[in-house]
Amino acid sequence: MKFAVVVFPGSNCDVDMFHAIQDELGEEAVFVPHSEYDLSSFDAILLPGGFSYGDYLRSGAIARFAPIMKAVQEAADEGKPVLGVCNGFQILLESGLLPGAMKQNRDVKFMCRNVKLRVENNKTMFTNQYESGESIVIPIAHGDGNYECDDTTWEEMIKNNQIVFRYDGHNPNGSKDDIAGIMNKRGNVLGMMPHPERAVDSLLGSKDGIRLFQSILILWRENHVVTS
Repeated sequence: MKFAVVVFPGSNCDVDMFHAIQDELGEEAVFVPHSEYDLSSFDAILLPGGFSYGDYLRSGAIARFAPIMKAVQEAADEGKPVLGVCNGFQILLESGLLPGAMKQNRDVKFMCRNVKLRVENNKTMFTNQYESGESIVIPIAHGDGNYECDDTTWEEMIKNNQIVFRYDGHNPNGSKDDIAGIMNKRGNVLGMMPHPERAVDSLLGSKDGIRLFQSILILWRENHVVTS
């Protein structure tokens, strides 16, 4: 399976994402610059964290206009898995690939720590290797992670099981309904503030993140079995 790791000016978690795929998952990862227009040769698209374009206007607001985003939209329309982590999540929100918006953390502070997440929906291409309701440990590192949406959008996400992860026990940033990760209605675009790529080895304090990438790979293999 071939993963695209999209790199924007200001991305700083691209190497972590590359390591998670290439060294821990054992699949092919390729850095793809923001200036590219074609992602058709890739099976999955990853938007890493960081500070795209310095977050000078609003987190992810400038990156949405990068040439690569048209290709990301096309990949999503084709049903390919698209994962946005932290700033990648913010970019997906700004581009309209996911509903809602991101505000500054409730305490107006940058936060970098391990947090507990609850797996709310394990029937997705990103979470099929987790148990429903399972508590996992994944690190966060953000200043604008306070997810918000209107009540109509929130009710629709509840109805469609689009809330994939919630903060378990303590909400670090004030996000609505303790939301830590959501997906689109089709189920192939996931945005989350915590960093699963930083939880792929016990030396990092948790291996809970590797199962997210394994979920993508296992489902992809099931759908690409070569029969004689």
